[in-house]
Amino acid sequence: MESTDFPNCNKCTTGALVPLSDFGSQGAPIHYKAWVCTNPDCGFNIKIRNGDVYLNEPINDGAMHMPRVR
Repeated sequence: MESTDFPNCNKCTTGALVPLSDFGSQGAPIHYKAWVCTNPDCGFNIKIRNGDVYLNEPINDGAMHMPRVR
């Protein structure tokens, strides 16, 4: 496995910012759509949605997520 150095989180200084990717509505991959701090107590995140940048949106754990039926 390849080792990658991620930038330190400037908010908490203990976590690292890791990139998250997603898929668009047509199924195309969207790389680096969000960056999230690895420190769960910090919660810093930056996201791109429809060309707008969002900072520190609430983070859900996804346990209650219901997948879409295709």
